[in-house]
Amino acid sequence: MAKRWARAADGERVILALALAAVSAVGPQGIADHGTSPGTLEPRPASGQVSPLQRRIDDAASGATVEVAAGTYTGDLEIDRPITLIGHGRPLLVGSGVGSVIRVRADDVVIDGFDVDGRNGGDLGRDSSGIHVAGRRATIRDCYVRRSLFGVYLREAHGTRVVRCRINGIPGRDPGEKGSGIHAWNTEGFRLEQNVIVEARDGIYLQSSSKGHIGGNQVRDVRYGLHYMFSDDNLFEDNVFENGAAGTAIMYSRRIVFRRNRFLHNRGFASVGLLFQGCDDVIAEDNLIADNARGIFLEGSRRDVFRRNIVAQSDIAIVLFASCADVRFEGNSFVGNMTPLSLVGKRTDTTFDGNYWSDNDEPDLDGDGRSDRPFRLSSVFDHLRGNLIAADLIAQSFAATALGLAERAFPVLEAVSPEDRSPLVRPPSLPAVPPARQDRSAGDVRGIAIAVAVAGAGGVVLTKGARVARRKGARP
Repeated sequence: MAKRWARAADGERVILALALAAVSAVGPQGIADHGTSPGTLEPRPASGQVSPLQRRIDDAASGATVEVAAGTYTGDLEIDRPITLIGHGRPLLVGSGVGSVIRVRADDVVIDGFDVDGRNGGDLGRDSSGIHVAGRRATIRDCYVRRSLFGVYLREAHGTRVVRCRINGIPGRDPGEKGSGIHAWNTEGFRLEQNVIVEARDGIYLQSSSKGHIGGNQVRDVRYGLHYMFSDDNLFEDNVFENGAAGTAIMYSRRIVFRRNRFLHNRGFASVGLLFQGCDDVIAEDNLIADNARGIFLEGSRRDVFRRNIVAQSDIAIVLFASCADVRFEGNSFVGNMTPLSLVGKRTDTTFDGNYWSDNDEPDLDGDGRSDRPFRLSSVFDHLRGNLIAADLIAQSFAATALGLAERAFPVLEAVSPEDRSPLVRPPSLPAVPPARQDRSAGDVRGIAIAVAVAGAGGVVLTKGARVARRKGARP
């Protein structure tokens, strides 16, 4: 954000400021997040707070390997030279409770095989973390960080890797009272892979950070699973984001590409699987977006492309604002959603072409695999719903259904409803889309329904099953 703000002209700064203000007005659950600047860098631990390992670090030559035996070591640690710190038998580093437990202040540091306990202490204003990195090309591997405000914080830590770590935040605290599992600020070329993150504010938060790769992570029970702010040219793939206010929120970022991810079970009031706010030139391919209150939320975004994704079992598949421009949906499968589209505004130039819609009952008389007529994506009730949130209160009522059917038979509104001009009559084969996980209980009706959706076994049965499940209040 700092770089973009600095290079913006005065007029652009005004637009950015207005855009930031808009986030708090319309974002999911009214959560405001305008990006933050890092705090003052924490100094070397004071004498009464220092780890007994500090002397071994201070005595090590640059490039040395320091091996640590199993045991418990209480106090904070500063690494100010390029060394490799290896734990044998998972030594436990218990922080002082005042600041970051491990403070990396040199390039080319490796930390491997430690448990780190932040004791619920520290200062959010100083970015207190389990492991705080302010050096380049660090490697954080096979570490378990718990009870820390931030799990791993990367501050201008270009080229850093965080791999196979588990981060448990501080349960029971509100999101504003703790930091993210992995937080990157002004960092380029990072790799965050195969980590497990729970109970943090956001699972992974990126601000003004670009050219990174996020792959194979599992994030749950957080606010946003993955959160981009002013971070361009990034790739994320093969991750799972579930049980949050948003599976992923991409805000004011450009040229993001993501594939084969799962965005699941984001079921709170106004929660979303995918949130786009002011994002341009994004490509989304082969993802599973299932069992969310809203599948995809798009506002103020341009030239984004969605292809070969499955969007299933959501109350609304797509919430689309008229402020979006030149967005395309091609070859996706929309299965068992209660409403395919909610358009906020009167018109959109978003195009829908060659998607499968399980609610589409238009015939295919010429047998070419596509309906003979375009499929309208919203009814008059959906139009009202998109512009009047209170309409959600009667979304499942007989009146809403009757209003939609009547308007389709006798259109009375100006023709603003988007339509898929060439919808598929059968679910397409989408082998690259990951399956829903199979580790849920056999009694979880929604989990079974999602698996059926991925298999493309048919929308009508799925839709009825989902609605029955919701009436029964089935929850994971």
